[in-house]
Amino acid sequence: MDPDRARQLLVAERKRIEQALSQRAHEDTGEPADEEDPGNQATELYQDELDEGFADDLREELAAVERAEARLAAGTYGLSVESGKPIPDERLEALPTAERTVEEEQAR
Repeated sequence: MDPDRARQLLVAERKRIEQALSQRAHEDTGEPADEEDPGNQATELYQDELDEGFADDLREELAAVERAEARLAAGTYGLSVESGKPIPDERLEALPTAERTVEEEQAR
């Protein structure tokens, strides 16, 4: 894959993830009943935990972008981190942070 195209894809992926992370925080409704009603408290707790889980997933995706950017800088972007085999451009277009070929990923 052309390094400029790879850079474009990674910049777009980083932007998507960072935007999603910034919008991920659960907002308290501020209703007085929230403090007194166990049902509302449970709902708030569930939502907070769900949001934290999504945020964890997004941070993992961001780490994958950083690893891909490092491979791009090192000249190894587009090569499997496992075998060194080329990752097809079609896969990189669909998943710019791909670290392995489809076959290697399925074997994991």
